[in-house]
Amino acid sequence: MTTAILIFFAILFVLMCMLRVARIGALVAFLVAGIISGPYVLNLFQLSDTWTFLGDLGILFLWFSLGLEINMRRLWDMRRTIFGFGAAQVLMVAVMMFPILAGLTSWSMLGCIMVALLFAMSSTSEDIQLLTDRNQLNTNMGRQTFSILLFQDLLSIPLLAMLPVFAGKSFNLGATAIDVLVLSVALIVGVVVVGRFILNPLMRLVARLKSREAFVLAIMLNIIIWAAVMDFIGLPVGLGAFLAGMLLSETIYRHQVDAEISPYAMLFMAFFFISLGMGLNLPFLGQYWYIILAGVAGLAIVKFIAIFIVARVRHVSTPDATMIALILAQGGEFGLLMLQTMKSSGIDALPQTHQEILTAIIIVSIMLTPILLAVFDWLRRHGIILSRYPINTDEPVDKSNRPVVVICGFGRVGQIIAQMLAAKNIPYVAIDLDVNAVMIGREHGYNVVYGNTSNDTVLRDFGLAPRRTRAVVVALDNIATARRTIHTVRNIAPRVKIFARARNLADTHELLKLNVTEALPETIESSFMLGSGVLSHLGVPDSKIAALLDTMRADNYSGIDGTIADRN
Repeated sequence: MTTAILIFFAILFVLMCMLRVARIGALVAFLVAGIISGPYVLNLFQLSDTWTFLGDLGILFLWFSLGLEINMRRLWDMRRTIFGFGAAQVLMVAVMMFPILAGLTSWSMLGCIMVALLFAMSSTSEDIQLLTDRNQLNTNMGRQTFSILLFQDLLSIPLLAMLPVFAGKSFNLGATAIDVLVLSVALIVGVVVVGRFILNPLMRLVARLKSREAFVLAIMLNIIIWAAVMDFIGLPVGLGAFLAGMLLSETIYRHQVDAEISPYAMLFMAFFFISLGMGLNLPFLGQYWYIILAGVAGLAIVKFIAIFIVARVRHVSTPDATMIALILAQGGEFGLLMLQTMKSSGIDALPQTHQEILTAIIIVSIMLTPILLAVFDWLRRHGIILSRYPINTDEPVDKSNRPVVVICGFGRVGQIIAQMLAAKNIPYVAIDLDVNAVMIGREHGYNVVYGNTSNDTVLRDFGLAPRRTRAVVVALDNIATARRTIHTVRNIAPRVKIFARARNLADTHELLKLNVTEALPETIESSFMLGSGVLSHLGVPDSKIAALLDTMRADNYSGIDGTIADRN
């Protein structure tokens, strides 16, 4: 067993490195690793109950991650693009796909509708990662692509609830539609009420403990509770995890939740895709390779044409419409989740053979998307396609989350700096892990948010980026936390100017070793101000006071007696 685990992780590591160089997401590496280590290739592992259980946990975390990206304010701000472009894209793909499926298969009408809607969905995790890697997520094209993905995620709620109808277990479509409408409204109201009046106060109590373990456990408990509630009322547990994510997305802790849960979510999502790869019956699928290839080609072509038409009707430029259609032309995790849910729940809406073929089509289409994008980029750079349109190299157009200054720490120093920046209309964001300081600061109009400043994900989410952020202020009173924060900032934006607060001269010297632009010992500087007032009162000219202070500040305060350097 130890040897098998070693070989498995070696395979996964090699695949991850190779695909990363090729700018292909980790999702593909997990799938391929599952296929290679499964019973039909190296036979390192069998698809046991343990792997299935870990895969089920992966489903929960995947739905939770999708829910965490959705909040009511964001939905309202992007409502026209989400419910216009997104709904039109899904409808167009489904309308074009339905007659093809009805003509080529023996499925029922409801079965064809279900598969057409599943094919209309795209891979949210892969597409977001591709846009992020290409620095296009906040461009006009990226925002419209994200809006479509967001609508697809929202559509997953009624589609999951209507699984019994698609499976033929419920024939009262009207009653089911009413149930779905009531459920959707109840979920929206529940998210607002529970998130604001129950979850926010509970998370505030947990945040006051300043325990990372308690914070993570609170998130896990939230996921499990809502999954259990959905299971109790007869709905898929994935819907409960999705609701848990939406609830937390309505709190001020959303970014910190994302940062803390991401490693666990990635781990369990990896188990899901690995188990999915292990479960692929390669000998069986080898018999139908031509159907799978034809299905992948047909899916990509139909979706590309449908999305391109909708984009052009909405007056999207030809290059952007092409990119949107190409990025979204694959199947998605929702289709895999629905098929997996049908399999685990014993729902036989489609023959088992056809379900495996559909799963293979979706997986292969996901794996091919980065390759198609690379080919598209090469063809366009060489002027073979879209030569009449210049390549757009503009910076992202979204300026809503582009602070010029990032303030790490919102104590007395951070508050004063924030007030000075606001007085000069300089965009900033302040980040602090003290929930009381955050809540009070927000009540007084400061742009302060909850998060751990030494966490890479938190700083990126709140706008720290190379060539965008002009300065970072480290206003933390703990030298160890300040040191970790500076290292994290340097990893994200190596050349950004960092201005640090230090308690005393020893901390100043330690921070200056980290190549910060400036580190001021607050006890010494406050002493300088006090001493200046005394000297001025005693009649010493201001010029001589300034010259004395310059001398004492020179060479990192070398003019100060070292015997008092470390005393407050």
